[in-house]
Amino acid sequence: MTTTAPPTGPVATNPKIRTMSRASDMPKRRGGRFPSWVPPVIVFIVILAIWYFVSYVLLDPARSFLVPAPHVIIEEAFLDPKVLGDIMGALGRSAGVALTGLAIAIVIGFVWAVAMSQARWIERSLFPYAVILQCIPILALVPLIGFWFGFDFPARVIVCVMIALFPIVSNTLFGLQSVDKGQRELFQLQKASRWTVLLKLEFPAALPAIFAGMRISAGLAVVGAIVGDFFFRRGEPGLGSLISNYQSRVQGPELFAAIIVASLFGVVVFLVFGWLGKLAVGRWYDYSK
Repeated sequence: MTTTAPPTGPVATNPKIRTMSRASDMPKRRGGRFPSWVPPVIVFIVILAIWYFVSYVLLDPARSFLVPAPHVIIEEAFLDPKVLGDIMGALGRSAGVALTGLAIAIVIGFVWAVAMSQARWIERSLFPYAVILQCIPILALVPLIGFWFGFDFPARVIVCVMIALFPIVSNTLFGLQSVDKGQRELFQLQKASRWTVLLKLEFPAALPAIFAGMRISAGLAVVGAIVGDFFFRRGEPGLGSLISNYQSRVQGPELFAAIIVASLFGVVVFLVFGWLGKLAVGRWYDYSK
């Protein structure tokens, strides 16, 4: 029977090195039994099965247009050049509104949160209004926005900003205020200015929370663009107007196709901000949590 000799030299005298040695000898934790893409594919197959069951079993054939089967949507909407062209054109216009509103919401929300993080009295003065803005029933306010600002591009952008603003404000404020107390005291001992503390301590520590808020707001901005377009039917139609037209004409496949495209656009924007968050935060934080 072979025995391993105890470590000698620096390894034996330095407990940190011995701990690191033991940690390096431990086997690396492997992932799950299946690749990460398998569970979503399984769920997708289950959803398709339920979808076909509803279309061909639960619904009467005369009412199958209410929930058309996936292949019917592909054949009558995505493979129809005219329908696909209308949807892609509406997507481009809604994307412009959503991205403009999201950019404005990010700027306003970040400035708002930074101002509240600098003094407790500023937070007590401004944060209740952020909560009120979040609780306003936007559908009831949309007609007033149209009366005040018209029914074109600016009004749609304002709706996006109102819907997407609160996650930026709340997440950024949380990130700025969640700095480790010991690190903050270290900066105070060095007599760092408030600007230095903000740029070199609070802002880097808040990046994960900031990008989490951006990801949430990105999806809400897409919803805001569609909601605004649904009510403001002036000018070139976006996805909201297109969905409303398909709904009024009872065009089931076209309606589902427009909804699917809008959802996929929201997912793409969400994933883009997740990717940007990984680039900005770096390896020191596991952004995939």
